[in-house]
Amino acid sequence: MTNSTENIRMLAAEDLAQVIEIDEKNTGRSRKDFFEKRIKAALKYPKDFIYIAYEDGTGLMGYLLARLQTGEFGGSNTVAVLDDIGVRQNAQGKGVGHHLMDELTRIIREKNIHEIRSQADWPDRPVLNFFGASGFELAPRYIYRRDVNYLDRKIAEEDENQEMDFSDPSGDGSAALSRDKIPCRSLTQEDLAAIIKIDRKIMGFNRTSYYDRKMEEILTESGIRVSLVAERDDHVVGFIMVRVDFGEFGRAEPSAIIDSLGVDPAYAHNNVGSALMSQLMANLAVLRTDEVRTEVDVSQLALTGFLQSNGFEPAQSLSLSKKTL
Repeated sequence: MTNSTENIRMLAAEDLAQVIEIDEKNTGRSRKDFFEKRIKAALKYPKDFIYIAYEDGTGLMGYLLARLQTGEFGGSNTVAVLDDIGVRQNAQGKGVGHHLMDELTRIIREKNIHEIRSQADWPDRPVLNFFGASGFELAPRYIYRRDVNYLDRKIAEEDENQEMDFSDPSGDGSAALSRDKIPCRSLTQEDLAAIIKIDRKIMGFNRTSYYDRKMEEILTESGIRVSLVAERDDHVVGFIMVRVDFGEFGRAEPSAIIDSLGVDPAYAHNNVGSALMSQLMANLAVLRTDEVRTEVDVSQLALTGFLQSNGFEPAQSLSLSKKTL
């Protein structure tokens, strides 16, 4: 495999069956739905994805799936998020994965993108070794998780006004509130303007393009729709955007991924965030989803406190980053 550039090309829809085959042999489980949804999204929004194939005369030897995101964690830069990379078993140890990673680096540099992000589980040493050899380092972000179960703790009336302000950057309180006090309902496309308005109040700048794409992702690409909004005084005062994904970052088990949580600062001491989290847990419990995960920047201390008070704990997973300047 010396002439690596001759074996590199963009992944095509016709490669899907081989991608699923490679992954199933490597993991022992099928993630057919995950790959089908990712390919469908890439065909619809080709500028948002980079899918690379490595082949030889016998067929597909490896693949890489990455998506381009702007606005994650409150930033304004576009980054490449590496969702999955797989190499056929008889081609492992021959540099295929590194060729795929080099090609991703080359492509994003041409697009003036200078960071690749991913995640890896701590016990998965071969994957961690691969990322280390590819130039990845620990990112300044933490991954939190919790088991899905009902979150029905109630607070005393005299405690409601003592709630900490967790609206920076997204969230409003650590004490859990019974979800029947603040009405929560399923998020719809019509809520987009209210979500953007709340986020602009919190962040201080407009992230319309981020939420345009995120809304499309959670409403059409997620396996199950579970995102919510909270309402007070006849308007939206908070939201939680969640995906139920079967396969992201190489995981075969279904997990709910919290992408964004926001509360109107004017309602920062009214337990809106806790009501949203309580309703989310109740919905996921019915759907038999086992785990909820999210990623938090190290500077988001208030949000970290909110998550911990609602039962989240550090996951045995690492957030990784590679600069490509």
